[in-house]
Amino acid sequence: MIKEQALEKMNRINILFSFYEFLLTEKQQYVLQLYFHEDFSLAEIAEHMQISRQAVFEHIKRAEQVLDTYEQKLQLLKQHEEKLQHIAQIEALIANWEENNKDVILNKLEQLK
Repeated sequence: MIKEQALEKMNRINILFSFYEFLLTEKQQYVLQLYFHEDFSLAEIAEHMQISRQAVFEHIKRAEQVLDTYEQKLQLLKQHEEKLQHIAQIEALIANWEENNKDVILNKLEQLK
């Protein structure tokens, strides 16, 4: 259960990072890139950047907070998830195609606009 939560959190941070990467400082971008994409440990990042492990940890935590703040304000992830949900519903309607689904499908497509 804890591993699932950690994986879910990592996936969320990665998605938020892809949306808001360029709103972070260069140092925040670099640390998150190393930690989440390159799979560096805190110790490896600390050695590479010549700072303490605690400083790396704090950089990561602060960057995560900034990403969460951007999401609260801009809600790009929420909108993305809603679009994916609409697409899944459209795919299900198409898979079970009936002529009377046409209006429902058109309505869902309009919502995606």
